[in-house]
Amino acid sequence: MSLEVFNFNPMNPQAKPYQEALATMEKKLIVQRYSESTINIYRYMFREFLKYLYPMPLHKVTLEDITRYHHFLVVKRNVSRSYQNQSINSIKFYLEQVAGMDRTVYELERPKKEQKLPTVLSQEEIGRLLSRVNNLKHKAILVTIYSCGLRISELLNLQIGDVDSDRMEVRIRGGKGKKDRITILSPLLLKLLRMYFKAYRPVKYLFEGPNGGPYSASSIRKILERAVKRAGIQKSVVVHTLRHSFGTHLLENGTNLRYIQVLMGHGSPKTTEIYTHVAQGDIHKVVSPLDHLNATGYI
Repeated sequence: MSLEVFNFNPMNPQAKPYQEALATMEKKLIVQRYSESTINIYRYMFREFLKYLYPMPLHKVTLEDITRYHHFLVVKRNVSRSYQNQSINSIKFYLEQVAGMDRTVYELERPKKEQKLPTVLSQEEIGRLLSRVNNLKHKAILVTIYSCGLRISELLNLQIGDVDSDRMEVRIRGGKGKKDRITILSPLLLKLLRMYFKAYRPVKYLFEGPNGGPYSASSIRKILERAVKRAGIQKSVVVHTLRHSFGTHLLENGTNLRYIQVLMGHGSPKTTEIYTHVAQGDIHKVVSPLDHLNATGYI
C-alpha cells in the first residue's frame, strides 16, 4: 500500500472516486450542521486517510486497514491522541453516515485521553497582563474573554445585542456543541465595553475586523502573546488560559462548582472538577509532615 502523497488532480481518473467521497462527506457534514472548524478538520483527516489508502477502492476498506493506518500515525508520525481521535471520528463519519456501513463493525479502540492539568494564571498575573495592554480595543477583547470565561470562537461570534446591561449578563450563542448559555457581565467590563463602543462603533459583531465581520483569531493570539511578554510571565499562555483562569478564580473565590459548570458551558461536572486540582484553596493550608518532623528538632 502506497504512503506517497496522492495528487487529487481532477484529470486523474483514479482520483474521481476519492474526490466524490470527499465532496459527499462535506455535503453531509453541512446538512447535519457541523461547525465550519469541524468540517475543515474532518475533510483534512479523511483526505489524509485517502492518501494512505491509494489506490485501494473505498468499498474494499476493512477494519484491519483502518487499524493499520492509525498504527502508522502513532508509530511513524508520532501524532497526538487528539489527532488520532479526530482521524477516527472522520473515518467513522464517512463509513457510517455517508457509506451507510454498520456502526458496530468500525468500533475502533480509542486512545486514552491524557489527564493534563490546565495552565492557570494567578489573579495577580492576570492583572499584570491586562495592565500591559494599552490599546482600548485589545484590552476590551482580553478582558471580555477572561471576565466571561469565553472560548476564542465564542468571543469572535459575540454580537452587540448579546451584551445585556439590564440583566448584567452576556448571552453565548452556539457555543461548543451548538449550545447557548448565559454568563456573567462584570460592572467593570460593562464600563470598559461602553468606552470601547463609543470609540469604535461596531455595527454587528461586538469586536469587528478592519473591514467589518468578526475579528480574527490570529490577531487575538498576537495581542495576548505581546501582553504576556510585556508582563514578564514565563508560563506557556494561550487564549484558552484566560478561560481556565476564570474558572479557577471563581472556585478560589468560593463559587459553587455547579454554577461554574453552567457559566462555562461544560457538559459534564467532571470537566469543571479539574479546577479543583489547580485552585489555591485550603490545600495550601495543609502542613507537610516534613515540617512536623522539623519541629521535633531532627532536621
